[in-house]
Amino acid sequence: MPKDGSGLSLDGLGMPLWLVVELTYKCPLKCPWCSNPVDFERYGNELSTEEWKSVLRRGRELGGVQLGFTGGEPTLRRDLEELVAEAECLGYYTNLITSGVGLNRERLRALKAAGLKQVQLSFQAPERALSHDLVGVDVFDQKIDIAHAIKAEGLPMVMNVPVSRYNIERTGEFLDLAEDIGADYLEFANLQYYNWALLNRAELLPTRDQLERSEAIVKERRERLGKKMTIYFVVPDYYDNRPKACMNGWGAIHLTIAPDGTTLPCQEARLIKTLDFPNVRDADLAWIWRESPAFQKFRGDSWMKEPCRSCDEREKDFGGCRCQAFLLTGDAANTDPVCAKSPNREIIDGLIGCARGDQPVGAEKLVMRDIRKRLAGAEAGR
Repeated sequence: MPKDGSGLSLDGLGMPLWLVVELTYKCPLKCPWCSNPVDFERYGNELSTEEWKSVLRRGRELGGVQLGFTGGEPTLRRDLEELVAEAECLGYYTNLITSGVGLNRERLRALKAAGLKQVQLSFQAPERALSHDLVGVDVFDQKIDIAHAIKAEGLPMVMNVPVSRYNIERTGEFLDLAEDIGADYLEFANLQYYNWALLNRAELLPTRDQLERSEAIVKERRERLGKKMTIYFVVPDYYDNRPKACMNGWGAIHLTIAPDGTTLPCQEARLIKTLDFPNVRDADLAWIWRESPAFQKFRGDSWMKEPCRSCDEREKDFGGCRCQAFLLTGDAANTDPVCAKSPNREIIDGLIGCARGDQPVGAEKLVMRDIRKRLAGAEAGR
């Protein structure tokens, strides 16, 4: 990481190596931990096909090499194949991050023919009933069919499991399912608490004991499977004493474009209400990446307060997550309160102490991501 005044992180040589394009916030699922904004209905003015193509071209010119198509549910965009083909022509390595809804075998073949290189498919539960409770829609059988279709097409597949108190005790069943499907990668992504997950945090946060039991099962299976399947286990950072690094540094290698063209240094940065993030409809992407105040704000380390400013670990974690610092302390320049050195660490300890442990879980307690209910509630409040 460069010192104050020396510009961008050397990790990406000043280039946005990893582009995430959020094609839409629309999604038929109602996951109560969705990473999209809680007020996602405000952002319906999606970029057109040609506008997205322009973004892809400019991103490639800036040095982008990895491109993730996501949402919401990206397969709801009818131009997905056209955008994948454009990305292939430009030389990106493309992956699709999807729930599987909106895919069938014919469309999967079309996406592969267009140049798609990898699919990340989410599974919220290892069986039908719990899946329905957690996503609000009966899609489990379709996910299974699409998973096998991905493998039949010869595409590398990441099986992504968003882990919460509702499904963490099913770790072994997820592993069995991944083995049966033949997943190349299995990612147990314990939830990070932003947006909808933050709204439902009291219900979703597992206990330390649950995490340790789950991780022990993963460790045993890793030893048995060897190189047959790569298994990741992403622990929620509340249970660590050091924060996760902020996307290799704020604005260092990661660039997200939201459905309405808003440009972000990470997918959650829109949470920081004190920053005005530029839009590709109003400014050139090169200027946004290299010069815009929002992308410059937390580059380098001149912005850091104590204890980060004098910490010998600041080049490892960059002070932690700016979004989490803002959400939990009100100031995005504060040390991420996950850090044991943070003067606000008691906030995290208090949250951990509220984890509900072995108390019964029930999906009826969760606030589901349902735009129709939100709009109806807004109308009723007028």
